[in-house]
Amino acid sequence: MEVHAGLSSRFAAQFEEHGLSPVEFEVLMRLARSPEHQLRMTDLSAQTSLSTSGVTRVVDRMERDGLLRRRACPSDRRSAYAVVTEAGMARLAETLPGHLQLIQEWFIDQLDADALEQLLSALRTVRDAVHPGATAGSVRSAGDDC
Repeated sequence: MEVHAGLSSRFAAQFEEHGLSPVEFEVLMRLARSPEHQLRMTDLSAQTSLSTSGVTRVVDRMERDGLLRRRACPSDRRSAYAVVTEAGMARLAETLPGHLQLIQEWFIDQLDADALEQLLSALRTVRDAVHPGATAGSVRSAGDDC
């Protein structure tokens, strides 16, 4: 908890410099690394710690700010995608270097290469156990338009 709190406060301050909250940064990152820079709203909810209604509120706010847009699914009117706009990608590009610098300084530089690899492997194992939807929708299957 202490590690999480310490890193989170450093990250939050850096995100704020770029007009983002931690959850908005997470949403931009998850969408930017997804196929076509988009995810179904349900997959975005599964990948984050947000409820479906929480994702809707965040996407609404980010859409008002021009960082995201919604795209309706052509084959299922109940589904919608959250899609990063050019402005959202630009904001992420502005924010990411400072974020990566903080990760380097406060995480990577604190461990030798073997310890870092072991830690990352262990964290992925725990993540997959406690949050199996963490990568939902990250890979598209053939013919999956929704």
